[in-house]
Amino acid sequence: MRVPELIMKKRDGGELTEAELKYLIDGMVSGEVPDYQMSALCMAIYFRGMCARETAAMTQAMTVSGSVVNLSAISGIKVDKHSTGGVGDTTTLVLAPMVAAAGGVVAKMSGRGLGHTGGTLDKLESIPGFRVGLSESEFISQVNRIGLAVVGQTGDIAPADKKLYALRDVTATVESIPLIAASIMSKKLATGADAIVLDVKTGSGAFMQKLEDAQKLAELMVEIGTLAGRRMAALITDMSQPLGMAIGNSLEVIEAIETLQGKVGGRLLEVCLELGARMLILSGLAESTEEGKALLSDALSSGRALDKLTQMIEAQGGDSACTRDPWILPVARCTAEIRAEQGGYVQRVDALTLGRAAMAMGAGRSRKEDDVDLACGIVVAKSIGDAVKPGEPLAKLYASSERLMREGLDTAGQAFAVGAAPVAPPTLIY
Repeated sequence: MRVPELIMKKRDGGELTEAELKYLIDGMVSGEVPDYQMSALCMAIYFRGMCARETAAMTQAMTVSGSVVNLSAISGIKVDKHSTGGVGDTTTLVLAPMVAAAGGVVAKMSGRGLGHTGGTLDKLESIPGFRVGLSESEFISQVNRIGLAVVGQTGDIAPADKKLYALRDVTATVESIPLIAASIMSKKLATGADAIVLDVKTGSGAFMQKLEDAQKLAELMVEIGTLAGRRMAALITDMSQPLGMAIGNSLEVIEAIETLQGKVGGRLLEVCLELGARMLILSGLAESTEEGKALLSDALSSGRALDKLTQMIEAQGGDSACTRDPWILPVARCTAEIRAEQGGYVQRVDALTLGRAAMAMGAGRSRKEDDVDLACGIVVAKSIGDAVKPGEPLAKLYASSERLMREGLDTAGQAFAVGAAPVAPPTLIY
């Protein structure tokens, strides 16, 4: 095969075969196909797209480009959840313990945050002592013992995705739906779960800002997973405003624990119940979303879900005292509030702007190798549609220095709009 001819074929709207796509992906990983040719291919795909068969074939080639985790030693149907990313998206820390407490087997490999989107591993590492790096044998043993583990992916999972994403990032081809689907699903298929529930975000704080793009991505990923023999389901959920009220690593852990304690609810819990119900259905533990949500609600109200989080923290070396008093977790001491300048109704709480504000204070990364400040962030006090009085707090910011606080305030203040007319909250689950 000649790479220029394959690039030309896609450039002119042709469909690449499974063998051709595997040749390209294997060549990229080995270095035989140079970056400039793969960059040209990405641009051709960006403009010409790929059919479901092509995308599935590319995903499979990327999946087997490195290690594929074998979870057959874990009893039961292994179920995983993936979110396409957003702001205040703390679902894993609430959802995984609830599903495990309801009898599910949650063997989850997660990632770190990048840009304005938070990462589950960073959040968990705000718990003193928590280990996200377990060996495969430790991971399997823990899931068999308590039904739950959340760990980082090993470096040899889908190396083709790492190489391809780096090229997409510098060639303005990140937004290609087939390439996004292949990137996400190659990692999910390589980590060995039998069933996968996808939470595809849409709105200002999401990668898929348009609903129709989110739907295309969700449908494509479900088809890829189904073709690979996985049990699949997807929800499309709102990210026009933050999902939870907390943004930032330790603050999101605090909100997750308080949710499992039964102290707070709202949008975060609602999405977790919907996602968790699908996880239980795919696991064969519920026949309907109503039954699934009832099982999860019982796990929450009985305290079993909180107990399951405590077990996971202890099993992975963390200080589980935080599940009794989450505010012992590190929280930045420099604080300031954003207050309403006028009374009325909250008309905008822009997720992307708040995510960027938290990032400016150190809660996120511009590059994968950047460090994050686990203690800083934002706690939002009002949501779209809420009534507000003049001078009432809209958000509270936590930063490690006055300089970083000023940077956060300059950005975060632009996220809110208050007007005289009542507005309805945006749809949460599309």
